[in-house]
Amino acid sequence: MDRRSFVKTIGAAATAVSAGSLARTASAQSSGPIRIGLLAPLTGVLAAGGKELVEGFELFWKQNGTTVAGRQIEIIVEDDASNPDTALQKARRLVEQRNAHFLVGNILANTGLAVAEYVKGNGVPYFISVVAADDLTQRKRIPNVVRVAGYSASQMPRPLAEFAYKRGARKIVTISQDYTFGHEQCGGFSQTFTELGGTVVQQFWHPLNTADFSPYLAQIQSSGADGVFVMETGADANRMIQQYANFGLKGKIPMYGAMNLTDQSVIRTLGPECGGIFSSAHFCEGSDNAQTRKFVTDYEKAYGKLPSLYGFSQYACAMWLNEAMKQVSAKVEDRPALLKAVNSISLDNSPLGRPVKMDRYGNPIYDVFIRETRARPDGKFWNVPVEVVPQVSQFGKYDPETYMKQPSYSRTFQGIKK
Repeated sequence: MDRRSFVKTIGAAATAVSAGSLARTASAQSSGPIRIGLLAPLTGVLAAGGKELVEGFELFWKQNGTTVAGRQIEIIVEDDASNPDTALQKARRLVEQRNAHFLVGNILANTGLAVAEYVKGNGVPYFISVVAADDLTQRKRIPNVVRVAGYSASQMPRPLAEFAYKRGARKIVTISQDYTFGHEQCGGFSQTFTELGGTVVQQFWHPLNTADFSPYLAQIQSSGADGVFVMETGADANRMIQQYANFGLKGKIPMYGAMNLTDQSVIRTLGPECGGIFSSAHFCEGSDNAQTRKFVTDYEKAYGKLPSLYGFSQYACAMWLNEAMKQVSAKVEDRPALLKAVNSISLDNSPLGRPVKMDRYGNPIYDVFIRETRARPDGKFWNVPVEVVPQVSQFGKYDPETYMKQPSYSRTFQGIKK
């Protein structure tokens, strides 16, 4: 396969804003194929997740047809290589050479931020289902960047912090990859946990693609913590889970993980070492909900594996955009109309099995599952629901305007209450 670009006529929809571009696009003629630029890390540390991003997007269109209101869907895929400079280069290629009507995809926050900054200046719609940088739908919101079937990084860990505290955790260590997504996930967890009365004993940050976690594990072992919050993605997540067990910490210090830690893209290659990890997410592949079961069965039949967060998110993204395109009769050139449709949809029939709506900042509000990794009868591990926390906003229980007055989460600001 040509990693730089390949075209498949199976498709999707989209759109958005930018004051200077609205007048130019609102009256544009709607004809010819709808060209969707899909950015995914097909090489690099998150190549497995990137492949599943593409798989999930394609599966929806294979199941539901390749046209919307008589217009053919054309998907053009580019490899962002998990690198922000590459992501920017490929976004430009898709828009300026391949004439994509809009962009979707990316996984890492730094690649998503690079693409968002690019479309900020030209008004090209950019729909993200995995990129979770908080400020894209908060302090630095860009009207033509919408989190379709996605989530903000700090949104999901807050219910997990409450769950850990209810289970008796009072002293937590956090460990995370050292980039925006990790800072924000740890911030959401740490702020909530300490406001409940808990203590964050220590925080560890490490570079992407860390091979040896033993120096951190030794310090966790001697920290006196009664829980550890782990934010790892891709190969780092796989290594962390294995080394945590090999170091003898499994069963001694409970592990609470960001949803990426126990994603199927990680745990499908693992055994008992990944069992018993608690995480929080809007998607839970082990749920017995009928819509979830159907999606999991269909995905497993199509690709021979359980769906990951990446596959699910991009499938749901396609579903959401398809509904919005139908509402505007596939006139994706009318960016304001399509954007209004995207933001007004209640997605009721997704694999989540629960209705989802946007908040007024372009981020979905979800019922969040507290999940535990357990073995199926066939020996494969998956995430099963332990409890459900209803209607979790990207702002948690905070007033949005008050919340956005505090700094963005970073290495130096974690919202920790002393």
